[in-house]
Amino acid sequence: MAELRLPPAGESRQTHVIDRVEPGPRPAGRLHRAVLRIDAATPPKRDRAIDVLRALSIVGVVLGHWLVTAIVLHTDNHLLGASPLHDVPALTPLTWVLQPLAVFFFVGGRVAAQGYATARLRKVRYRPWLARRVRRLTRPTVPLLSLWALVLAGMAATGTAHETIHTLLNLVVSPLWFLLVFGVLTAATPLLYRHGARIAVGAGAVVALLDIAHFASGGAAWAEQLRDVNTLAGWLVPYCLGAAWSAGAFARRRSAVALLIGGTLATAGLILWGGYPASMVGVPGSELSNLNPVSLAAVTFGLAQCGGALLLCRPLRRAVAAPRPGPGVPADAQLRARPGQFLWSAVTSLNSSAMTVFLWHQTAMLAVTTLTLGLGEPLFALHTSPGTLAWAAVRSAWMLVFAVALLALCAAFRQVERDASRTAPDRQNGTVA
Repeated sequence: MAELRLPPAGESRQTHVIDRVEPGPRPAGRLHRAVLRIDAATPPKRDRAIDVLRALSIVGVVLGHWLVTAIVLHTDNHLLGASPLHDVPALTPLTWVLQPLAVFFFVGGRVAAQGYATARLRKVRYRPWLARRVRRLTRPTVPLLSLWALVLAGMAATGTAHETIHTLLNLVVSPLWFLLVFGVLTAATPLLYRHGARIAVGAGAVVALLDIAHFASGGAAWAEQLRDVNTLAGWLVPYCLGAAWSAGAFARRRSAVALLIGGTLATAGLILWGGYPASMVGVPGSELSNLNPVSLAAVTFGLAQCGGALLLCRPLRRAVAAPRPGPGVPADAQLRARPGQFLWSAVTSLNSSAMTVFLWHQTAMLAVTTLTLGLGEPLFALHTSPGTLAWAAVRSAWMLVFAVALLALCAAFRQVERDASRTAPDRQNGTVA
């Protein structure tokens, strides 16, 4: 057993926690050391529930894309996209769980508003604050786009069918809309921080009016062009609510309950009697999508998600809270990491590579899909049409392989994100941007 040593006078006890971990088996000892180090480095005042919500949102986006995005090998050796939601409507309820974008914007609005408020206290000007945040969004995309430019150039040079190239390019590039929308909302954070709740109401009204124009005109071209505004207005609603949250809104539990119940009832009414689809993601062949552009049903569903997120905060904090020592036990005497600390370390690790995971998760799926084409016959639920529940079940197993490929890509490219996230001093005033 490792000897317990008290820290020298004047030094933090946390710096010596890792030295006192029982090594046990060497790999287990290292794991416990790493977990305890992450837990000890977390500021005591940090709201860990926010990090858990963001991690859950990322996982939901990744799993949702992997489940509802099929790459089908046709008889002419072309790869075309498909979705199991078209032929297996029984999977629709999964989209209510695996479409957590409103929670991501909700948390993003809170974090951005808090970050801006902190920057103002530190005398950091708006432009360097915004530049740093935009850099964190855009710089990690450079390796992704550079790699795919080389891949697509090679495919074109070798005579790959343009249908296949279009399918792969669309799956890689289409998620990048998020970066543009989030960047615009981030730039507007100072305004949203002051008037978040009122702007959220106005943005929701815009979505409702444009949806009414769509139905009243029978889906006319001019109405559809106007509805493109909903892509920004729809996500502005949860982002503004997040900014309002950072300013002290939703302090009472009944506010969260009202959002959850009101949003759920409104969404159910729009689906049952308003002509909106039940799926919260796009379905090929459907006349109306809830996401492209964002519909009123997606907005009300997002309100319900925000309410649910608020209600989850308390149990999530307990799940990943730093352990309290028992009576008579020094705070620095913990020898082994506890389950909540393991969970917290996983959340922290995921959030530290959030952009890398988001940018590369489709590439991981496409890498597994295309590299296995040389094995012979098309593999079920990987290259075949998604027309049965059995396809979805086997696809869940393939998602484990996708996850391994994603881990490898993250190991290769996560440093780019970490470099972009490093704080830099503001040369004008010497504070942190």
